[in-house]
Amino acid sequence: MDIIKPYRYIPDSEIEAKANDILKRMQATPKYAPKWPLDATRVAEFLGLDVVWDRIAPDSQGQIAARILPLERLIEINEDILERPKGFEESTLAHELGHWVLHIDQKAAGIFEERIKHGIDIDVQAFLCRPLGVHLQKIEWQAQRFASHLLMPQYILEEMQIGKDLTRLPHLYAMAKDLGVTISNLKNRLKQLNWIIIPPDSKIIYLGKSAPSRKK
Repeated sequence: MDIIKPYRYIPDSEIEAKANDILKRMQATPKYAPKWPLDATRVAEFLGLDVVWDRIAPDSQGQIAARILPLERLIEINEDILERPKGFEESTLAHELGHWVLHIDQKAAGIFEERIKHGIDIDVQAFLCRPLGVHLQKIEWQAQRFASHLLMPQYILEEMQIGKDLTRLPHLYAMAKDLGVTISNLKNRLKQLNWIIIPPDSKIIYLGKSAPSRKK
């Protein structure tokens, strides 16, 4: 039995549904009702996970952005990311939550926990997350998509875009601030929704076919 699920293709619609389900369940629990900008540590707490910030030394393969200790239900975030642009911390933690939801076998983790309680020695390696490069591994892409859906659900974006011109950077920066994400995170999410189009090597932003203002 492996605590890490084997890779499988997960449709984006399924990833979005899992993120929305968590937000819906949090909404039904007054103590955890989500507010924006979303505090990802509150989401972790709702899922029964602890989060710590620590300095994680690089290994032979390079820098480690974060790691998950499944049996301890613990997510460790490398303090070095605090030097990144504001909003990167929430994205990193939400990304790790994506790994927890999508790639950690919760049932197996529970079985291993019970075995340990009965004195059976089990060695489970940490789930490592490295800095995202240009070419994302498939599971890293899935976790990042989860983070995007969690921090920027479509229904919240629809509320926040009211009175905004999505083709103007100052308006996008204002939205990014209200969402607690980086401007890069927001642009990628809006492009995925086809609300905006930014041609390669261009700084000009165009409205996409699915932009709410076009629907009007």
